Amino acid sequence: MSTNKLSVLLVEDNQEIANQIVTYLEQKGVLVDYAASGKVALNLIQNNVFDLVILDLMLPDADGYDLCGQLKNHAKHHLPVLMLTARDSLNDKLQGFEKGADDYLTKPFALEEVYMRCLALSRRVKLHQEKITSVGELTLDTGQKTVQRQGQAISLSQTDFTILEILVMAYPNAVSKRELVQKVWGDDAPETDAVRSHIYTLRNGVDKPFEQAMIKTVHGIGFKLVINE
Repeated sequence: MSTNKLSVLLVEDNQEIANQIVTYLEQKGVLVDYAASGKVALNLIQNNVFDLVILDLMLPDADGYDLCGQLKNHAKHHLPVLMLTARDSLNDKLQGFEKGADDYLTKPFALEEVYMRCLALSRRVKLHQEKITSVGELTLDTGQKTVQRQGQAISLSQTDFTILEILVMAYPNAVSKRELVQKVWGDDAPETDAVRSHIYTLRNGVDKPFEQAMIKTVHGIGFKLVINE
């Protein structure tokens, strides 16, 4: 995706930080709109189409976690959200992902990293819209529900395929166990440790027959896909 076509909504009440982000992104050819409150952000979402939102959690009129869900619900299409906040604990991050965040960046931050994460999120959305998606030597056809690695077909159960698809769409970021449970089972989550069981069978199909493992456990968070690690 060309950066001059990337449209971003920045929701940030700190004027100095907002000016820095807007100036840097515009220098990179990104179109940036700005909201200093949740009310203005919701109005902009309802009347415009953005590729993604950069959302500060500490706003004067709204809880950032709740606003994340509202922005996604009011958007005219799938809208990725990059949470930008000083809240840097693991629980804060997990809560952010549970509320629908697609990525999470803590303050202080480098402007270049904000830009690169915006590019990564926009690329991920584009991949999500395509039926065939690849991560390294792994290829998913979401239309046919088929998986290949190094050109070899891999047989997976429907649940295993769904989990792998979530990991592919999140690449290179990790996905928490809670997020996997919510996306795969919703309110009908099994009482047993189903995620770990399915990760085991998924590894048997995706990793075991090959030299390098692609499914990695991120301790304290969840799981992610890696390439040549």
